[in-house]
Amino acid sequence: MTGFFTLLYKELLRFWKVGFQTLMAPMVSTLLYLLIFHHVLEAHVEVYPEVAYTAFLIPGLVMMAVIQNAFANASSSMIQSKISGNIVFILLSPLTYREIFFAYILASVARGLLVGIGVYLVTLIFFDTPLQSPLWSLTFVILGSAILGALGLIAGIWADKFDQLAAFQNFIILPLTFLSGVFYTIHSLPTGWQYLSHLNPFFYMIDGFRYGFFGVSDISPYASFTIVAICWLAISCFTIGMLRSGYKLRH
Repeated sequence: MTGFFTLLYKELLRFWKVGFQTLMAPMVSTLLYLLIFHHVLEAHVEVYPEVAYTAFLIPGLVMMAVIQNAFANASSSMIQSKISGNIVFILLSPLTYREIFFAYILASVARGLLVGIGVYLVTLIFFDTPLQSPLWSLTFVILGSAILGALGLIAGIWADKFDQLAAFQNFIILPLTFLSGVFYTIHSLPTGWQYLSHLNPFFYMIDGFRYGFFGVSDISPYASFTIVAICWLAISCFTIGMLRSGYKLRH
């Protein structure tokens, strides 16, 4: 397991050495979102009974920061290794494709968790939003960051240059994130848009994570967990298949 832990350490060190960019910047941007939406919409938007809009918004913003940074961690690392050519040192090592996969995923989960914890602690300075079911929130934040880490690997393997990676993020990850209920409850949408929201796996990550804060959600947390877990297994199998085949890595 020495090779696995070495690769994991390299991936952890990679984002930790530039922590001001990878950890601090998401906290600042999320706090700006929160303060602006609190000032503009707090008195005009109703969500759950006895839940203020700002309190409702906090878990959505935390989860948004988590999944965006988990995706960025794996995708940027993979494409930088491909472009610089040092991916060959990983491929020539005796590491199995499963070890490569889990090293990248665990590093993405670690960055997602650190960003999520940091964002949540910063919001506590201004707003009191206690966790009612921390285990539910932890479960969804780990699964969500693992899924986005796997998607980041897919994007990094598929893309040949940074603008292709940016297209993947801007046309797939960003719309799915913003249309997942971060800023609103789907019950406020027309019926057709509610059906479309239920096709978005990001919705179940955020809705389940929000359940850990308030004990209420748009759908059952057990249903959300089942869907998110199935998505994790499917995306992981696809990503491992890409690594095993050497798609755009060995050929």
